[in-house]
Amino acid sequence: MANVAVIGAQWGDEGKGKVVDWLASRADIVVRFQGGHNAGHTLVVGSQTYKLSLLPSGLARGKLGIIGNGVVIDPEALLAEIERVRGQGLTVTPQTLRIADNAALILPLHAALDRARETARADRKIGTTGRGIGPAYEDKVARRAIRMCDLAEPETLSEKLDELLLHHNTLLQGLGAPVFEKQALLDRLLELAPLLLPYAEPVWERLDEARRAGRRILFEGAQAVMLDVDHGTYPFVTSSNTVAATAAAGTGMGPASVGFVLGIAKAYCTRVGSGPFPTELTDATGALLGDRGREFGTVTGRRRRCGWFDAALVRQAVKVGGIQGLALTKLDVLDGLKELRLGVGYRIGGETLRHLPAGMRAQAAAEPIYETMEGWSGSTHGARTWVELPAQALKYVRRIEELVEAPVTLLSTSPERDDTILMRDPFED
Repeated sequence: MANVAVIGAQWGDEGKGKVVDWLASRADIVVRFQGGHNAGHTLVVGSQTYKLSLLPSGLARGKLGIIGNGVVIDPEALLAEIERVRGQGLTVTPQTLRIADNAALILPLHAALDRARETARADRKIGTTGRGIGPAYEDKVARRAIRMCDLAEPETLSEKLDELLLHHNTLLQGLGAPVFEKQALLDRLLELAPLLLPYAEPVWERLDEARRAGRRILFEGAQAVMLDVDHGTYPFVTSSNTVAATAAAGTGMGPASVGFVLGIAKAYCTRVGSGPFPTELTDATGALLGDRGREFGTVTGRRRRCGWFDAALVRQAVKVGGIQGLALTKLDVLDGLKELRLGVGYRIGGETLRHLPAGMRAQAAAEPIYETMEGWSGSTHGARTWVELPAQALKYVRRIEELVEAPVTLLSTSPERDDTILMRDPFED
């Protein structure tokens, strides 16, 4: 019996929420291992729709949720999210949610710096959410972060705030933004401490015990491989590693504990914000995909850019992300299109590549090389078995498998949780 790690195989927003929810019902523990409240999953459970950013999706299924040390946590955002889902009937207590005591915190000064920097970039914006995730990770690697465990030590908290403000107020002043006063920050953190500390523990120990007991652990990734700070379309990326290997470092478990790696990809492609997007469609077809797929970001609310499925990009994500099987979502959005295209590579100047290069200008110059396929006239919407799929839709899925060099192990044919075709159970590997 394997654990399962779920990661995005494109630029995020691939429909991970439904797939994670489907898997969470069969897991014992669901763990977030990277990112912050700049990512979101929308879950539909019965008549309720939950929009989660920091809370692990398994809480909606009554499973133990864990926020690992690889996540950066905004205390105010977390407590607000807990109160919101409690109002929808979810039980969130220290018995159902545990948080790594060594997780770094996001403070108001991080969000202020994030926004001030983005404003200063003018027409060269990266497209951050302005929620402070990047600056919080910077403080973590610079060894000046305030962590969950520091809330239990007022003297440590005071000393760390001195160092933090020396750094951040200098930057904020240089950017023409208001600076922060220590006492107000210290007082607020001390107010929040008794609300947060009951959730805190060395989660690595609990997870190790669960692993030894043979309990099923689902590692829930945020964002996606092509937003990975090392392997994505840098600098238009997030501030953490999003590949499956991070599930180990971001929870305190060994790499052998990660188990089966399931990558989520749409049957087409979308991206929110700035950055290269070789297969983007700015025509009526792109608008049609956006309308049919209801392409608005869970967290940002921004309209997603839409384009053809980029098999070269997903193949790259499969290789660097450690993906062993794909969950292909939103196949039904393509119903009725007479012609479909698959990106199979890129042309940059006179050179042909099967992967996106690392250089920013080279990425921006990449022109897609397409393979054209016939569409299908029948409907895939709501299909739950292979035999219900039109023959041409089945050919499309099989061709994707060949191009990305990974099997499609799960196929989603509508937003409904049970409209899913399972070819291979990730938990049984």
